[in-house]
Amino acid sequence: MQTEMELKLRSEDFLKIFELGLPPVDRPKIELATADILTAVGEDPNREGLLNTPHRVAKMYEEMLDGYRVDPAKLINNAIFDVEYDDMVIVRDIEFSSMCEHHMLPFIGHAHVAYIPRGKVIGLSKIPRIVDMFAHRLQVQERMTRQVAGFINEILDPRGVAVVVEGKHMCAMMRGVEKHDSSMTTSTMIGAFRENESTRNEFLAHLGRSRGNFGI
Repeated sequence: MQTEMELKLRSEDFLKIFELGLPPVDRPKIELATADILTAVGEDPNREGLLNTPHRVAKMYEEMLDGYRVDPAKLINNAIFDVEYDDMVIVRDIEFSSMCEHHMLPFIGHAHVAYIPRGKVIGLSKIPRIVDMFAHRLQVQERMTRQVAGFINEILDPRGVAVVVEGKHMCAMMRGVEKHDSSMTTSTMIGAFRENESTRNEFLAHLGRSRGNFGI
């Protein structure tokens, strides 16, 4: 029998809000499209070095975009616990890789997540998995930051959630302006982190001790 939380996580409304429950990737269609792209750029998809490229590309997209097909109930796996703890919980330096939706090139970086419990906490390993769920899809960093914060806020109903994401974007490093050392920082603050400056500053101070001044 499913718990109340499992029913919520698998509800149509919840899946729609967080862009989950998409159909399986059509790998044969990706393989055909990849062969067409190779031909379009003047390559021969039948030469030895490219023979298996369409298959590899299709498999890569399936792996890198699996965030749309995560079962959130399995991800959480009942790892939400009742506790008498109301101080800040911080998980920082969470590595992620994602794919920019504008050029379908990767961006990589670190996410830092904090929340202030209101009687419930989530298992430590689940927060990086939540980050990966939203990173493994076609993204913009701003939306990914909001989605991570919104998901945690929805399942825990904490006093506040804060997410800071630092990313390096291949579309800026490899093409266009070609600025190899540029990076982007985005943040989302909910509840106590938005309403209380001292709470927000406490979180940023924890990050600043090891990673410099974020200037947010």
